[in-house]
Amino acid sequence: MREQVWQRSRFSGRQRGGRPRAAPVAVALIVGALTTGALAPPAASAAARPDTVQQGLNALVHSDGLPAALASVTDRAGRTRTYTAGVGDLATGSKVPRDGQLRIGSNTKVFTAVVVLQLVGEGKIRLDATVDTYLPGLVRGEGIDGRHITVRQLLQQTSGLPNYTEYLGDDVRTYDPHELLDLALGHPADFAPGTKWEYSNTNYVLAGLIIQKVTGRPLAQVMDQRVIKRIGLHHTYFPASGDATIREPHPHGYYQESAGAPLRDVTETDPSWGWAAGQLVSTNSDLNRFFTALLAGRLLPAAQLAQMRTTVPAGYPFATGSRYGLGLVSTPLSCGGVSWGHGGSFPGYETRGGVTDDGRAANVAVTVQPTDEAAMKRAERVVDTALCR
Repeated sequence: MREQVWQRSRFSGRQRGGRPRAAPVAVALIVGALTTGALAPPAASAAARPDTVQQGLNALVHSDGLPAALASVTDRAGRTRTYTAGVGDLATGSKVPRDGQLRIGSNTKVFTAVVVLQLVGEGKIRLDATVDTYLPGLVRGEGIDGRHITVRQLLQQTSGLPNYTEYLGDDVRTYDPHELLDLALGHPADFAPGTKWEYSNTNYVLAGLIIQKVTGRPLAQVMDQRVIKRIGLHHTYFPASGDATIREPHPHGYYQESAGAPLRDVTETDPSWGWAAGQLVSTNSDLNRFFTALLAGRLLPAAQLAQMRTTVPAGYPFATGSRYGLGLVSTPLSCGGVSWGHGGSFPGYETRGGVTDDGRAANVAVTVQPTDEAAMKRAERVVDTALCR
């Protein structure tokens, strides 16, 4: 299920082909089949007359049949509004928790990149040093050699390493990061390091292993100290391997095999297969706070922030015109300029968002990974609307 869902999502890397497998029995038995017919009217948390953001969320629920949609929008003056639409739990019909916790998937990569760049600023890691400098002999495979892949190439997705999430299979269990790396190293390189750009979660597993090697501490502890507590992200945490729960009020997340297929509750799942590439739990408002603090220079020295914002053209899974820095993505806005963020996918949840250089911030989440690409584009347009209004 994990491989299948991340492959089908916009933040999975490419799919090598072949018909998607059915969801595993373990997942199918969680709650039984649920259908979009159980959806109730959206629970508006804005004014009685919906503004454009609320209208966008309502459309995602009514027109696209998504169980729930949530948003948090911060204006230039720092004022924040939160929005909800849909149903938080299809089994009970409960409301969507305002600014509820979510599995934020690949937004985790930006947190990982920030820690690496902090260590660069402290002289403990060099961006253009090879992976072997920190993890000698670990990265070897067909066309793969850690002596020829740099830390910068990991963060910028230009290493050529295969994407381990394509090979996870349906075994729902706890994973060690080295197991995830081994899955990737069992396959040939996609291209020579530095010759092109292609999204691979494996890059960030290696970045996490470098962090642990350099600091001598678990990644979760380092990230908590250096990022989460430092800027007061009170609703963000790195769940322990094997911890399938979400701590605070949250909307349930669902899996759908294909358009029109039953929805299955996949809220509770072992997140360890995401690790440094996708394991965090957070809220829309905390994500806005994180990206705002990052762009304001509160997490990185100016030199490292400039490196992070030095981009190359990015393709799938990002929008047309997007560019990838060191874990940070720029996306063109319809009103001109760009937003900075990343986005994330995890079974049951999709998040999109960004912040602008003048202090606007918006993040939108939905509680199923849409099978319709057009639905995901509409979610992205809600972010654009929020940032451009």
